[in-house]
Amino acid sequence: MAFPYKHFLVVGATAGIGKALAARLVESGAKVTVVGRRQERLDEFVQTVGAEHAKGERFDIGELAQIPDFVERVMKESPDIDSIVLNAGVQNTYDLADLDKFNLPAFLEEVKINFSSFVSLTHAFLPYLQKNPDPTSFIFTGSNLAIVPAASLPAYSASKAALNVFTLCLREQLRHSNTKVIEISPPPVQTELHDYMGEEAGRQLGMPLDTFTEQVYQGLAEGSDQIVIGSIGPADTFNGIVNNRRSAFENLSKIMRGGKP
Repeated sequence: MAFPYKHFLVVGATAGIGKALAARLVESGAKVTVVGRRQERLDEFVQTVGAEHAKGERFDIGELAQIPDFVERVMKESPDIDSIVLNAGVQNTYDLADLDKFNLPAFLEEVKINFSSFVSLTHAFLPYLQKNPDPTSFIFTGSNLAIVPAASLPAYSASKAALNVFTLCLREQLRHSNTKVIEISPPPVQTELHDYMGEEAGRQLGMPLDTFTEQVYQGLAEGSDQIVIGSIGPADTFNGIVNNRRSAFENLSKIMRGGKP
């Protein structure tokens, strides 16, 4: 591997992007610990790639209060884990103008899964990564909708926008540490995420999963800390927004720390 991490913990690895990326990492020679809610899918993954390469950990990241105990147990069992891949996500449509049908609890639950759980997991894993003298990393799966939101997906778009801001701030605050902060920004990808559209239609939406996974892997192998795949609208315009925004953020960060490195 061109990147320095040897044991990845992959959250949301029972389907879609998480499962595909975990399999690609195993193919590269890494060990993986796959995390998800569905035990049978975890068992199937481990059986497919081999127990010498992977282990499964059943956990629901929506149980925020249980995260510290989960992380303590996992790191005690596998202290060599050096990269945390935070990938799980929920996506549903909401009509904010239809007050009779708008499901506020579901909206807030989606934000919790897509954003708050990632913050809680980062907080719990960070002390372990910081104690590791070797290079470590957090890898977050965000979305291009963090930059250009979809009006019909307000919870998903807002949660991914919040996650994008969180990764920028975390990367800045960890700039002198051994822990790298990497953000993957996908376009629509052909996964179960879009099953609310109907399984057949939803899983045909977007980039083929294997194509996307290989592009992500190449970005990781090249050492990129911001892996933007695809675009919303013209690529030059979209990437210009992303790059200019990051430049403005870094300039502001430098000002706020008094010009210090």
